[in-house]
Amino acid sequence: MFTQPDYAALFTASPYPYLLVNRDFTIIGANPAYLQSTGRTAEQIVGLHIFEAFPADPDDPESTNLDEVRISIEQVFATRQPHTSALLRYAVPRETPEGRVFDERYWSAIHTPVFDAAGEVAFVSQNAIDVTDLYRFDVDSRKYYLKQGANAVPDIPQMNRPQMHEAMTRILSLERSQLQKMFNQAPSFIAVLTGPNHVFEMANEAYYQLVGHRELIGKPLLEAMPEVVVQGVRRVLDGVFTSGEPIVLRDSKISLQRQPDGPLEDRYIDLLYQPIVDQDGRVSGIFAQGSDVTAAYQASQALSEKVVQLEEIRESQAFQLALSDRIRQLDDPDDVTGAACALLGQALNAARVLYAQIDDDKGTASIRRDWTAPGNASLAGRVTTMNDFGPELIAALRAGQAIANNDVALDRLTLGYADAYAGIGIRADLLVPYVKAGKLIFVLTVQDATPRAWRDAELRMVQETAERTWSAVEAARARAALRSERDQSQSIFDSMGEGFAVLDKDWTILRMNAEGLRLTQCRAEDVIGHNHWEVWPELRGTPADTVFRRVMATGATEIIELAHRMPDGRRAWIETRTHRSLDGGIAFFFRDVTERREAQEQLTVADRRKDEFLAMLAHELRNPLAPIGAAADLLQRARLDEAQVRQTSQIIGRQVRHMTSLVDDLLDVSRVTRGLVELHTERLDIRDIVNDAIEQVTPLIHARRHHLAPALPPHAPLVMGDRKRLVQVLANLLNNAAKYTPEGGHLTMAADVRASHVLLHVTDDGIGMAPELVMRAFELFSQAERSSDRSLGGLGLGLALVKSLVDLHHGSVTCESPGQGKGSTFTVCLPRLDGDAPAPMATHSADSTPHTQAAPGHLRIMVVDDNVDAAAMLALLLESNGHEVHVEHAALPALAACERDTPDVFLLDIGLPDIDGVELATRLRARLDAQQAVLVAITGYGQEQDRARTAAAGFNHHLVKPVDMAKLYAILDEVRPARRASGARNDA
Repeated sequence: MFTQPDYAALFTASPYPYLLVNRDFTIIGANPAYLQSTGRTAEQIVGLHIFEAFPADPDDPESTNLDEVRISIEQVFATRQPHTSALLRYAVPRETPEGRVFDERYWSAIHTPVFDAAGEVAFVSQNAIDVTDLYRFDVDSRKYYLKQGANAVPDIPQMNRPQMHEAMTRILSLERSQLQKMFNQAPSFIAVLTGPNHVFEMANEAYYQLVGHRELIGKPLLEAMPEVVVQGVRRVLDGVFTSGEPIVLRDSKISLQRQPDGPLEDRYIDLLYQPIVDQDGRVSGIFAQGSDVTAAYQASQALSEKVVQLEEIRESQAFQLALSDRIRQLDDPDDVTGAACALLGQALNAARVLYAQIDDDKGTASIRRDWTAPGNASLAGRVTTMNDFGPELIAALRAGQAIANNDVALDRLTLGYADAYAGIGIRADLLVPYVKAGKLIFVLTVQDATPRAWRDAELRMVQETAERTWSAVEAARARAALRSERDQSQSIFDSMGEGFAVLDKDWTILRMNAEGLRLTQCRAEDVIGHNHWEVWPELRGTPADTVFRRVMATGATEIIELAHRMPDGRRAWIETRTHRSLDGGIAFFFRDVTERREAQEQLTVADRRKDEFLAMLAHELRNPLAPIGAAADLLQRARLDEAQVRQTSQIIGRQVRHMTSLVDDLLDVSRVTRGLVELHTERLDIRDIVNDAIEQVTPLIHARRHHLAPALPPHAPLVMGDRKRLVQVLANLLNNAAKYTPEGGHLTMAADVRASHVLLHVTDDGIGMAPELVMRAFELFSQAERSSDRSLGGLGLGLALVKSLVDLHHGSVTCESPGQGKGSTFTVCLPRLDGDAPAPMATHSADSTPHTQAAPGHLRIMVVDDNVDAAAMLALLLESNGHEVHVEHAALPALAACERDTPDVFLLDIGLPDIDGVELATRLRARLDAQQAVLVAITGYGQEQDRARTAAAGFNHHLVKPVDMAKLYAILDEVRPARRASGARNDA
């Protein structure tokens, strides 16, 4: 007879502790084993909420894992499955005479569902095993640790050992699961290999991903990964296994077959091989751990390559900008190619660069232009047979292939044709062809006399130069052809210098020419027949979108310039001219105007430099005008004796010569704009320089009632310099001091002589300078505070000019100021010449003092100048010197006057109102009575070509306005003796 088991008795008799909890967490039962392990009685806990019976320690709430227990029980009710808390911390309260205390306990618990007759979870059974004797809890790290040592765990009663075994099984299962999960989820790849054959014992998921999910476990390396054995991996593993020493590899390249029967893939890895040592101290296996750094390695390589590319691009852009600037002003195609050859040869340090025009039908090359480095012969003008230099090479050029030939004696394309290259002194060359309509048209060639390993960047530079040059050469031709037959000729369409495209009304691209494809960096098959907005979606919503739609709607032609980011990353400005086509779509021309935009910016800079130039011109001319004006006023207002007149005329003469010298310097515009000034140096006494400078600023000093105190040593030293420029330096400093010193102030001009240099100090008690102004006083356009009417004037050029000129004299200039309102001191330091002998005081004779006493005898002179005042003044000077002067203001009256009497000397202006002075001279030389006359050109033009033109017309001399009278008197003095010798015959 079957007897129903007494489950209550089993529950009570079980040595395992059990607690029963219903859905509202009320304890409905606990067996004796549970009561014993918790130190409670059934009366104390049954009927209470589980967390009321076993509350948390209020002084240490974290010592009781209430949340973990609650979640575990709720999960059992929800999932109807057991849930294990392998190890949890749960302090148990205990009543003592001193009050309640909490004993820190560690448990291994499993919650199991108990079902009713209907199959629903009626309550949850908690089986909690006390493992406090086995584990400890570290509060700081919040981790559990197994107690260590022989006496760490007390003897466990025989009856409790199954419980401990059960608890340890749970804990070990959890730890093993966690370790396996960590092993498999480790981001780096890990494998364990055992024995001398390196048998795979373990491998994580990352390792499988690296090697392609092949079978590994239980296989030796040779069988599992045969492709790496020949790459030296086996040798490395053998070394670790034998030596017991770890090996670390960085960025190690390894080729793996990641797909069955697939190709080898290169991977770069960081790897550690660590020996595994057993209890006997022998190496039993190898722990392999590493990371796949392929992406990082490739990124690093790409970054390095990008840095090199960016530098090459920077150099190429600078070169192309210089090339654009150079060829922009050239109209002749040969001049364009000649300039390109020269710039390219200098940039690449080549022996020769040539531009050859090809007659592909005849197989000949005509060298139109070339550039050669010193020591290399020019080939310009030669016609050569192309096949002499290698038929395969010529075939490659015809195919449009650019060629870099490092050594013509070794390259397969030129092997056997080295003699032809030797004949022109070449061992290496770069060749870039231009092929049009299937024919080779031009070849740009860079040559070197020795073997040379051409860089890719150099080949690209030549290709870009060729493209830019040929584009510039053909642009004019294409534009001319386009004007005559734009819409009909396919050949013109293909050779246009602008991009051209046609879109129908549905935005489908019907046509685009080669230049358009080049500008957009697209292939024809990727553009023709496609929707415009699909090819260039980035243009939607831009001004280009608006213009296209408006032109399509209204038919009005519009032009727009927009910046575009090109596929290669370059930012370019594109000008687009849009027209409506006959079918309701649009046609537009577009071109890269980046160079023009850059040129506009450069023009802005040039315009600013022009303003600076004009300001400097005004500044340099203002100082000598002051003493000239003062002298002119003096001559008008006073009755002067001969000495005063002489002194006044000397001042005017010196200052006019100074201004004339400045004008001569300014005629060479390119030299001035590049900041180049030519010094005419000589031995100078510093006193002469100071005196001339004071003479220039005296009118301003008198006008402002300043007191100027020169303090010069009795024996001033000598310096080597340009007199005019050094006077300009000191005059600028004195002018600056006078302008910024209130009326009635004091100025000092002092010299301090040292062993190797001379110090010149200009000191004032004027407005002074703030420290920040002192620091930038010599910068261009730097100014102190201006008066409201700009009476203190200047454009900030004076001190900058002073510094530039002093630097040219190998000196220095500094400024000091105690502060605003406390004056300033400027100090010029110049190298001193060796020797103490002073230079003689400057005199103004010979070249500088006007000729006032005529030599014996007189000449008949005709002055022809349409400037009435100039002609009159020149005549007065000549008459005062004893000559007979006749004046005309046009060429034809002068010729008529010669019919009555032929002068000895003609002083002819070139710019005359009827016929110019050159034509007048030609007609005079054709007359018999004027063939012996002396013709002197008086003109404002003084360039070499001007002098050559007057000499060809028969002029004996060429003088530049304002006329240096000393030179004119010297010419007349040479004429007098000859005229005196023939005087009797002439009078007769």
